[in-house]
Order: sequence, then C-alpha cells, then structure tokens
Amino acid sequence: MLPDSVDVLVVGYGPVGAALTALLGRYGVGVLVIDKAPGIYTAPRAIALDNDALRILQDVGVLEGFDRCEIPQVTMRSPYFGHFGTMDTSASINGHPMLVTFYQPQLEAALRRKAEGSASVTVACSTTLLGFSDEGVQVRATLQDARGTRAEVTCKFLIGVDGANSAVRKAIGQEFRGKSYKQDWLIVDAVGVPDNIDHVEFICDPRRPVPHMVAPGNRTRWEFMLAPGESREQMETAESIRRLLAPWPGTDKATIERKAVYQFQARSCEKYRKGRVFLAGDAAHVTPPFAGQGLISGLRDAQNLAWKLAAVISNRAAVGILDSYDSERRPHALAMIRLAKGLGSMIMPGNAFKAVIIHGFIKVLRLIPPVRRFLESAGPKPKSEYPNGLFVPGKGRLKRGGLLPQARLRDSNGSLLSDQFLGPHLTLMSFGSECRLDSEVDALWSQAHGTIVSIPAQAEFSHLDGWCAVIRPDRIVLHDGPAADASELARQSLNLMRHS
Repeated sequence: MLPDSVDVLVVGYGPVGAALTALLGRYGVGVLVIDKAPGIYTAPRAIALDNDALRILQDVGVLEGFDRCEIPQVTMRSPYFGHFGTMDTSASINGHPMLVTFYQPQLEAALRRKAEGSASVTVACSTTLLGFSDEGVQVRATLQDARGTRAEVTCKFLIGVDGANSAVRKAIGQEFRGKSYKQDWLIVDAVGVPDNIDHVEFICDPRRPVPHMVAPGNRTRWEFMLAPGESREQMETAESIRRLLAPWPGTDKATIERKAVYQFQARSCEKYRKGRVFLAGDAAHVTPPFAGQGLISGLRDAQNLAWKLAAVISNRAAVGILDSYDSERRPHALAMIRLAKGLGSMIMPGNAFKAVIIHGFIKVLRLIPPVRRFLESAGPKPKSEYPNGLFVPGKGRLKRGGLLPQARLRDSNGSLLSDQFLGPHLTLMSFGSECRLDSEVDALWSQAHGTIVSIPAQAEFSHLDGWCAVIRPDRIVLHDGPAADASELARQSLNLMRHS
C-alpha cells in the first residue's frame, strides 16, 4: 500500500537514490522511494570511490557494509614513451584513503538496508512514475505498479534520481548539454585472475586504450575501446573476450562475471531544480569514467540536498536555502566533468600523432619537480569547495564554503574521526577551548537543534586554537571566527538559514 502523501518522493533507488533516502530518513522525513526495477541490479557498474565519497558514506553509516580495495597508485603507459604518468593515491585524506575500488551491488545493498531501517521510509520497487504536476505548494504524482494498478501520491518535494535517461528531467523540460561520445567500450569483469594487480593502470594505446584495475572479491576489470567495424555482438562473444585478455597470463582460468558494451557522455542540464522538483546523480549530470567521479558526484548531491530539504520541511529554515543546491552542486559537477574529459584526452588520444604529442608533453612536464608533485598528488582535481552558496561570505582561518578537515583524535580510549562528534544539524565547533553562547542565542540554537562541540586543537586543528566554526551537516564550513565571537557567529548563521 502506497501512502497518499509524503514529504518527499524519490524516483530512482540506485546507490544515489538509496543514499539520499537514508539521509532523509534519519531526520524522520516521510519518504516514498520508487524504482522501476524489482530489486538491485546485480552486475557491477561503478567501481571507484575517493576519500570524499568514503566520508559521505561514513556520514550515512554504511562504511562497514561493503568491501574495498585500497589503491596505492594510478599509472599511465604509452606505447611510445612507456610509463609517462603516475598519481600517488597511497595517502589518507580526511581520515580515508584517496582511492578505493568496490563492488557496487554490495554497496547498494548496504545503502538500502540503512534506508529501510528508517520508520519514515516506504519503498516501492517495480513501480513507475507515469507523470506529475507541480502545483506550487505540493507535487501531485501518478504511479503504477507491476500489476498495472495506479495510485496518486502528493508530496512536498520530488527528486529525480532516475539515471541518465531520467523521465523526471524530461518532464521538467531540462535537456542535457554537453558531449556524447559515440565510441563503444567493452567492460569485462572477471573473478579469479591469478597474480592480480594491486592498482589501477591505463594503457593509453591509441589503437585500443585499456583501463585495468583490481576490485574486491578477487575481481579484475578491463575496459577495451572498440575499433571501427567491431560490433557489440561480435566483441561480447567468449572468443573475442579470450583474445582481448590473452596478454594477461592466467585469464583463461578466470570466471567472466560481466561483459557489456557501453558509451559514455560528458553532459549536464542547465538547472538541477525547477520549483519543487530536483535532479540528482546521473539524472542531473553524467561524467566520463576516467576520473571515477560519476557516482561520487551523485553522492555529493545526495548529502548536499538531504539536510537542506529536512531543514525546510521541519520549518527550521526558509525554503530559499534550496536554491543553493543548484548554485553549489552544478558548478562543481561541471568541474569534475572537465577533469574527466581532460584525462580522457590522455587515455584515448585518437591517433598516434596525438598520442606522441600529449604523452610526450606530459613526460617532459614531469621532469619539473613542482609540476611532477602537483600531478602525482592529484593537484588538477577540483577541491570540494563552493565559490557561492549557503555560507557567510568572508575570510577566516577556515575556507568558508569548503569542507572542514577531518582529523583522527586520540585519547586514552583510542581514536575517533572528528566527524563522529558532529550531528545531523548545525554544529558550533570550538577548537582548544570551550565557547559559550549568550542566553538568547543559546535558546535559538537549541530550537534549531544545533549542537556545540569542543575538540582539542591537535594535529590538523593545531592552527585553530581559540577559534570556532559553524559546520553544516554536510561538513561544509558555514561561518568561522574567534571563539569569543561565538554568539555572533551563531546568530548570523541562523539568520542566513531563516532569511535566505
């Protein structure tokens, strides 16, 4: 039985839809999440997560629910120059490895368990969105289940997380803008390859580029660019796959878990919101696979949007704060698309002449120590910060609109990541000493469910002694200043939330 009305209707129950539902559910928001499929798609698809994604999944509470392989490095090889590029991913950033691979069905299962553990969440698989209308104060949607039974549901907000062919995006008149790559690629996922690699490598041969990587469960993935004249039917045969894998010893003994031909895109729509309807994940933007940022960008969408919707639905914030979802997430998603396109030009240069120019130029650049360090430390990757959005403009010791660093804090009982001290609402965080609010602001802060946390000014926070900051639930710095000004910082932050 479907509810007649809910706070939020989520259309799409893939990993981004499930993460969004889980985050909304923890606030007690009434959510109906629907999906056309009867269950989890069991073949692996996305394969990479970075430290930002792991931090979001830490927030969702599913880090223990899926296996990961930590990737120490990403290498690039050219048929003309040999090894010409490396990215060192062995470091930990904000408490998490820079890069891991994972098995998507396992992560999806963990996210769904978390979402369905909330009493306010209703799940309806094998259910299709037939249409909807935004009536200004609510959205009215028509749904149909697998038996053909129709139901009408009203919601305060509707979120399309229904993939690159999003029906929600089309219904609100948004079109993808950008580039569609017509080149076919064959994904091969295998289990049981002997002497598996422990990293990610890109074989940047213009005749047939091949990304190759390790994954959990003794898995290996290859992606082969198809040559002109090679068809899907021809290249998905067992004979063709054996021929493609022949350069890697022992692959004849492995089990092929998945084989699929796909094309990728570099596209985004112009707005991620229209009225009471929002787009997230692949419904809003699709990213070439070379930077591994497709799913990660969707997870950033989910974390950014969930707490804002919950604050508006509970009347703790003005509906105007929802405008910041588009102004924050769309430019960042576009920056990640540009990064992926740039990497794509190195991985699939198109012909030998371009390969020699591009790969040779990068190899020469790496002879310059500062440039080499910049490239090897993922310097070109856009930072997780917003130039414009829901934060108080100005400069402090922290980057307003940027992610608060996460540190591992140690005491006699062991160590904890500092995010574990932050709640699902606004947090006033002081470093090295306690900060106090005057009685009026303290009452307003409590009404907003805000929390106050004091942590030692150690390690990553040593430069913040005597400082405090207002942190959003998605760990973005909303405001910061001297601890003595805590009341004014809190007051300005609450005003921003209520009058945006």
